[in-house]
Amino acid sequence: MQKLKQTNNGEIMKLTKYNQKRDFNKTSEPKGLIKGIISKNAKKLKFCVQHHLARRDHYDFRLELDGVLLSWAVPKGPSYNTKDKRLAVHAEDHPLSYRTFEGTIPDGEYGAGTVMLWDDGYYKPIENPHTTYKKGYLKFTLYGKRLKGNWTIIKFKDDNWLLIKEKDNYKEYDDINEFDTSIKTGKTIDEIKNIITITNPDKLIYKNPNITKQEIVNYYKKVYERMSPYLNNRLISTIRCPDGITKDIFFKKHFEINKYLKKKFITNSKGHKEDYYYIDNLEGLISEVQMNSIEYHIWGSNIDNINSPNMMVFDLDPDKSLDIDKVRDGVKDLKSILDELKLKSFLKTSGGKGYHIVIPLNYQISWQKFRKIAKDIAKLMEEKWPDKYTSNMRIKNRKGKIFIDWVRNTKGATFVAPYSLRARKNAPVSMPIKWSELYKVKPQDIGIKEALRRIKLSDSWKDFFN
Repeated sequence: MQKLKQTNNGEIMKLTKYNQKRDFNKTSEPKGLIKGIISKNAKKLKFCVQHHLARRDHYDFRLELDGVLLSWAVPKGPSYNTKDKRLAVHAEDHPLSYRTFEGTIPDGEYGAGTVMLWDDGYYKPIENPHTTYKKGYLKFTLYGKRLKGNWTIIKFKDDNWLLIKEKDNYKEYDDINEFDTSIKTGKTIDEIKNIITITNPDKLIYKNPNITKQEIVNYYKKVYERMSPYLNNRLISTIRCPDGITKDIFFKKHFEINKYLKKKFITNSKGHKEDYYYIDNLEGLISEVQMNSIEYHIWGSNIDNINSPNMMVFDLDPDKSLDIDKVRDGVKDLKSILDELKLKSFLKTSGGKGYHIVIPLNYQISWQKFRKIAKDIAKLMEEKWPDKYTSNMRIKNRKGKIFIDWVRNTKGATFVAPYSLRARKNAPVSMPIKWSELYKVKPQDIGIKEALRRIKLSDSWKDFFN
């Protein structure tokens, strides 16, 4: 057990080694808190055993002490035979929240493999654990669902310890191998390999209103049917918020090992291949939410025809001095241009400062021509109403005007997907709306509750792909 440094107010520094071995942007294991409080009033000390199908199949035996889980890897698992002395290799301390962890650690990460919760319960020390642990042994009575009775774990060399069953009155169990299912889910370890475990479901991602990680999972599950035609099979980028939207967030666009995601290699302008990724089912989306991806941005083309875009988007980005009605007028003017060009267009809130106008295309076109068309439309607006709009993205050209953002219609550029949450205050949604709602709904008006109410109604974009 690593040495704990406790301050006068009870805070301790701990679990540094555990945290350093793991990339919590990739693994769903719980993050070990750097600071915690040692409880002096704990009535029962917890223990657990996890079957860990990693590079080498083994069991992880964990005992709570001083706010962490002391941990050993037991290759053959515990034995009720008092003559067996099972090797137990001492590992780094784990956080208490690891006691209920079950799921798959992705390839390339420390401990990659599947973890099944094989047993848990509480234990009572037979001797003072603080004193005996320093001497190299612990004696205790287990009160688990599968492991019971008196046990000893004793150090014999370096990190190698022995886990031994002591003689007592517990005779009913002969072979631990008869138990091959999880006490948490009832699934075998092979079955536990497809399900997505949501860790830290109560973690607050948004505040005022308070929205938890689990509530975000529930939201995406409910809107998936409406969202999937725009999200699935398109390269995506996400905004991840590991500690909520007010803390450090980052933009992710490259593939990471995750069996629920699909990889696509794209050759960049320098001739180098880069690994992008996409989602093709609900599990893929939820696995991204589990990894704290809140906001989803999509390419304008499908992965099966990556060089032929089929979805054009314009984002109206106003100067700070302009009010919302000026932006709405801009949307109306742009629609009039698109109508003249006989381009069917659809409207959605951006969840940010403005609105997005999206145009579906059903014919083959190169990115170069696609980008030129978008730019020409923006320049047409600029020429028709030079005092109101600009096609130039430079901030200095926007003074008192609205920038008609056409640049998103470039290969590799993205825009926020319909129904995506935004990592912004009040958790706004980029929501498809009817043209008749333009002067009724503000860009950040629609949140989770309103979005879920709306998906029960007629689809504002029902003719998008017709």
